[in-house]
Amino acid sequence: MNILVLNAGSSSLKYQVIEMPNETVKCVGLVERIGMKDAIFNHEVDGKKHQEVLPILNHDIGLQKIAKTLLDKKNGVLNSVDDIKAVGHRVVHGGNKFNKTVVITQEVKDNIRDLFDLAPLHNPANLTGIEIAETIFTSAKQIAIFDTSFHQTMPKEAYEYAIPNKYLEENHIRAYGFHGTSHKYVSEKAIEYLGQEKSENIITIHLGNGCSMSAIKNGKSIENSLGFGPMNGLIMGTRSGDIDQSVIFFLMKKLNKSVEEVNTLLQKESGMLGLTGFSDLREITEKAAQGNEECQRALKLAGYRIRKYIGSYTAILNGLDAIIFTAGIGENSSIMRKLACENLDFLGINLDFEKNKIRSKKIREIQKPNSKVKVLVIPTNEEIEIAKQAYQLLT
Repeated sequence: MNILVLNAGSSSLKYQVIEMPNETVKCVGLVERIGMKDAIFNHEVDGKKHQEVLPILNHDIGLQKIAKTLLDKKNGVLNSVDDIKAVGHRVVHGGNKFNKTVVITQEVKDNIRDLFDLAPLHNPANLTGIEIAETIFTSAKQIAIFDTSFHQTMPKEAYEYAIPNKYLEENHIRAYGFHGTSHKYVSEKAIEYLGQEKSENIITIHLGNGCSMSAIKNGKSIENSLGFGPMNGLIMGTRSGDIDQSVIFFLMKKLNKSVEEVNTLLQKESGMLGLTGFSDLREITEKAAQGNEECQRALKLAGYRIRKYIGSYTAILNGLDAIIFTAGIGENSSIMRKLACENLDFLGINLDFEKNKIRSKKIREIQKPNSKVKVLVIPTNEEIEIAKQAYQLLT
């Protein structure tokens, strides 16, 4: 069964065609800079890469380009769009409506739209991807996989806020947690790699443009650093992460900023971008090495925040067997891993600096031999996890 996995972002489309159940990746691709005249289209089959720079002014044009390439005689992997039996869509926020993978109906789409305010950078783009895919892959089942569903096992003391009970009961205001597809995938890989007895207590650290951490006990999520929406917790590319609520009131009352202005500030103008003027960690790292003090300070601040969460999650888990770094930054930035593991020898975390510098696409250990806690780098594969869940639902 061929499953197209689609991850629609605000200005990007990531895709893979995966043959299930053997998890064979037939092709991978990415459309970047959607909305621009110089958008970048990347497509790869059997290690052969194809790239174009062309105008892709909206998601519709982007997905049409993907479909055309999938059928192309030279670069394609399909004979017909009907070869795709299911399209698995990553949807960031499922609220309290969705605790599992579902076949998409009009009601499902309406519920995703109702959650736009909780994930304004993601859910609108996710829904756009769904609606366009329905018009192209007409015979395929459209399936939604929610980032929040893995965290439905969090206990009430982890997800409840200390505000009047009616807001939880009537308005479902609570912590939901995000990046669940990634946290689920890498934690299962860690359990498989280490064995069940050596992976009872795990902290997974997903570091990309968006960042989050999870405390995972016996394979189940019991805490996640993201909450009601995907903007608190760790410092991210453009999102502030944790901030005192008083700052928001000050911005609105003293500086006369509107709700929209504060939302834009915290979602799109803060984080590493706000601290340094750059949102790409590669650029920030390069500038820091050249002596840029703002970039040096921002890296230290990001590492400090991760260490705070490692400490608190170790307490919640009542022990720690392993920490896992994953996603674009977690897998590739030795500097962020080093900063995240500094001065944690009290917890039994001792990083091997030489092992930490090694780059690989395989699971690897980067701790010293005397480290009580395993420090793993595990490449995430949210697309495989989405394909697995879609296939399991259909079969």
